[in-house]
Amino acid sequence: QVQLVESGGALVQPGGSLRLSCAASGVDFGIYAMAWYRQAPGKEREVVAHISNWGYTNYADSVKGRFTISRDSAKSTLYLQMNSLKAEDTAVYYCHAQPPDPRRQYWGQGTQVTVSS
Repeated sequence: QVQLVESGGALVQPGGSLRLSCAASGVDFGIYAMAWYRQAPGKEREVVAHISNWGYTNYADSVKGRFTISRDSAKSTLYLQMNSLKAEDTAVYYCHAQPPDPRRQYWGQGTQVTVSS
């Protein structure tokens, strides 16, 4: 059974930092592409950052230079380091796992990030 469990969401002031984690189980983590998505109230879910199974990364323009996605295959854990946070980063952040089979995909339950003074 595939499980993705996010943690690390919190209330933080503008300019602050947070590190999100996504612990994966029941997956062959090393061969999955992974990503972070977010969904703000009243908006569609959007991709924030993506990392391939070999470590290639790409980012949404809105977070380039501020967010860093990484993965630790030994721990089957995905990370998102978020720096210089802005109010517009406020959203529920979701972990996403994409196996080689494009017909399958998995989501975590989400973790709330709120950027406010």
